[in-house]
Amino acid sequence: MRTSRLVCVAAIASSLILPSVGHAQVVFSATGANPAGIQATVDAFRSDLGTLNPNVSGSFGTGRREINWDGVPNLSAAPNAFPADFFNVNSPRGVIFSTPGSGLQVSAAPDVAPVEFGNIDPSYPGTFGVFSAPRLFTALGSNVVDVNFFVPGSTTPALSRGFGAVFTDVDLPATSISLFDATNTSLGTFFAQPLAGSETLSFIGVAFAMPVVSRVRIVSGTAALGAGVLDFPVDLVDLAVLDDLVFGEPVGPGAVPEPATLLLVAAGAAGFGLITRRRPSARRGRDGRLSSPLSGA
Repeated sequence: MRTSRLVCVAAIASSLILPSVGHAQVVFSATGANPAGIQATVDAFRSDLGTLNPNVSGSFGTGRREINWDGVPNLSAAPNAFPADFFNVNSPRGVIFSTPGSGLQVSAAPDVAPVEFGNIDPSYPGTFGVFSAPRLFTALGSNVVDVNFFVPGSTTPALSRGFGAVFTDVDLPATSISLFDATNTSLGTFFAQPLAGSETLSFIGVAFAMPVVSRVRIVSGTAALGAGVLDFPVDLVDLAVLDDLVFGEPVGPGAVPEPATLLLVAAGAAGFGLITRRRPSARRGRDGRLSSPLSGA
């Protein structure tokens, strides 16, 4: 009877701990005609992840990092290519980007080249808006960007508690972030809300109870930017690009308890509590003395 109760308590403990350790998530989503329309949701996501950490090497273990592109130097912005490891080497935040396309680009400052990717097509400054001025980010030759997490300033793979992105000009329900764990198992695909019109903003963020996100695939709209490629509804494609990224502090896998370890701890604690509660009380013998059933007396 006592053993069956212990097993039952352990099972209850596992049912309580595994969803939080695993893949239960909180989704933050908003869309608006201007930054004020999504600001509260972005701030709620930031608050969920924790304190903003400085842009230095090493992991703080908790909190968050952010990228807003605006501090990228002109030499790494349009019309030049953007280095994929800039935010792990030049300004360490623990991410390296890649794309199946031909490269990456951060939009130009106003005194260097046309803003908001007007260097690619002159219509784009009237298509895209900004959450934090003046720079935006996109892949070239593709609408897909992959984000891999590392302990900031190192080549050690890392995990993050969550990831969020601000997009501009999401016209169709096709823009998304797909999250994956350390085994490359999907944690889900989450879509940004569309909003009719130009220069609109959409935010989608996903937070987990623990650091489980190893990489993120970002799909912006339905087509890559290009000269003569015009946004919906002129052409039947949805062009969208990225502004701010917000993500949980990247931590090394060794800093994250394995689910099995946490389950054993929970089960052990539950079992100990059960045994403590079921411990027999001392009895008084015929001679008047107290004896403990655990002493063998």
